[in-house]
Amino acid sequence: MTFQEQIQQGIPSALPKIKPYETDINHAPKRKEILSAEEKKLALRNALRYFEPQHHAELVKEFSEELETYGRIYMYRFRPDYKMYARPIAEYPGKCEQAKAIMLMIQNNLDYAVAQHPHELITYGGNGAVFQNWAQYLLTMHYLSEMTEEQTLTMYSGHPMGLFPSHKEAPRVVVTNGMVIPNYSKPDDWEKMNALGVSQYGQMTAGSYMYIGPQGIVHGTTITVLNGFRKIKRSPKGGLFVTSGLGGMSGAQPKAGNIAGCITVCAEVNPKITHIRHSQGWINEVVENIDELVKRVALAQANKESVSIGYLGNVVDVWEKFDEENIHIDLGSDQTSLHNPWAGGYYPADVSFEQANEMMATNPDLFKIKVQETLRRHTNAINKHTARGTYFFDYGNAFLLEASRAGADVMAENHIDFRYPSYVQDIMGPMCFDYGFGPFRWVCASGKPEDLAKTDLIACQVLEEMAKTAPKEIQQQMQDNIHWIKGAQENKLVVGSQARILYADAEGRVKIAEAFNQAIAKGEIGTIVLGRDHHDVSGTDSPYRETSNIYDGSRFTADMAIQNVIGDSFRGATWVSIHNGGGVGWGEVINGGFGMVLDGSKEASRRLESMLFWDVNNGISRRSWARNDGALFAIKRAMETQPLLKVTIPNIVADNLLDF
Repeated sequence: MTFQEQIQQGIPSALPKIKPYETDINHAPKRKEILSAEEKKLALRNALRYFEPQHHAELVKEFSEELETYGRIYMYRFRPDYKMYARPIAEYPGKCEQAKAIMLMIQNNLDYAVAQHPHELITYGGNGAVFQNWAQYLLTMHYLSEMTEEQTLTMYSGHPMGLFPSHKEAPRVVVTNGMVIPNYSKPDDWEKMNALGVSQYGQMTAGSYMYIGPQGIVHGTTITVLNGFRKIKRSPKGGLFVTSGLGGMSGAQPKAGNIAGCITVCAEVNPKITHIRHSQGWINEVVENIDELVKRVALAQANKESVSIGYLGNVVDVWEKFDEENIHIDLGSDQTSLHNPWAGGYYPADVSFEQANEMMATNPDLFKIKVQETLRRHTNAINKHTARGTYFFDYGNAFLLEASRAGADVMAENHIDFRYPSYVQDIMGPMCFDYGFGPFRWVCASGKPEDLAKTDLIACQVLEEMAKTAPKEIQQQMQDNIHWIKGAQENKLVVGSQARILYADAEGRVKIAEAFNQAIAKGEIGTIVLGRDHHDVSGTDSPYRETSNIYDGSRFTADMAIQNVIGDSFRGATWVSIHNGGGVGWGEVINGGFGMVLDGSKEASRRLESMLFWDVNNGISRRSWARNDGALFAIKRAMETQPLLKVTIPNIVADNLLDF
């Protein structure tokens, strides 16, 4: 069968042969034992409903074995034989260009070069899934190949509920992930519901088909590192940035350090992912011995090198050893998946990677004790460095939150706040999000590198023209992004699809998108898919990250994210998504995203202007109502440019009136 025929058949009527378990692939760890005997039967019933009854007797034993062995039913037998990657859009079967673009984006999320655990359909973060099992993938691709512009596909936590009649202006796909009743949003609730096959953790861009590999966070990390050094008033040249995590999104850290021009040490316990990142060029060197690491870093500091070093080992050993050897750390952070601390997101010290994986599955209580012991050690070592001048920030991965739950010394003197800021509080919030700058991204659906080069040039020209008249309040943001896009090609950021990201405000996003659409209409480039990270101005309500600099008491509310995805859906998005969890953990955040296909039409121009303007200014208005200075400036400026925009502006109360 051809690739197109395999897509169109969906779930095959004849069972494919059992596929061998490929040991050279980076696999998800075994999940904890959490289902009762009756619940295991329910999980099997749930899995078998995808298949015709004549296959149940053969599949039930196989799926039962998967459940016992891996803690989940992935349906490995149904993994496609074709290579998984984002093909040029013309190679996808279908009746609708928008549906073909979505198929392209799904396959990009599962590309072996992109996905963290591709055979388990997990893109990043240890549990950020596109689908729960391979039957869901096959059925979804089948539906997309049949879809017309008069239908919408509804996705329930990876399950394609079906194609429903709608209309041309409606989203082609509406995605929800993990949207459980609030009282059932604890980590073990996810473990149980995911094992039953009824809910999944979509992370941010994993379950919304908008992940573009580590590049997606390289830019934001670069901005963070640059501004971290600006904050401590020193040049990145010769400065040392210490962090951890090389999987999925966190693999962006060493690349960002190279672009910023500092020395980066990034620890990782997983040998496979460490060597993958090295082979992909995201880290320059790999060191496996802590004493060798000390010598290498001392040499780099003396020579003021710009180099990224992957340390194959636990980051706690790095912090403690650097303290013993009096190696000064300028910037420190952590980007392990601590939103997922008990299922492979963070590993205990003094236990091998293999032993930890075994303990995680067979003795989860002991694993939790070991993780929390390590978090306390980790924090103690960080505290010693910060006492000597290190600037440490939480990277929004729930490090401080989980450290506090472990009893680590991370609380401020008021016993309410953390002693270290979130990077959003200190850098991204006041400098970027409040002004409307966030991670705007696009994918060239043609798959042609030359199309990406043309879009880079178009975006740069738009930004340079805007910078001529931009107010002083946003000149730094404009110049940082012009510098970024000019160096994007030489930094070799593409992994998977021909994609790009830069931080832009509403005006920049609309103007860049319209310039792309005009270039498509002229035949200069092919179809473009627009999107963004959920880690943005408006898409995410996350009290310890995206909305951590909201100080009016509303940071634990989620109205903004819900309003965002509803508003995008009727203003022209091609697909929309809303998730529970993402970055900081299940039950800790609500986040939404979108995808938009540009085809050169007048309809696309109308949609992009309407939707992108809302997608950003929804968040600016919420931030301005919280009395954030940058957002007040930005929303007033937006109202000057758009007469139909009328936003409620807060009246500022004098501090002395409250002193009674």
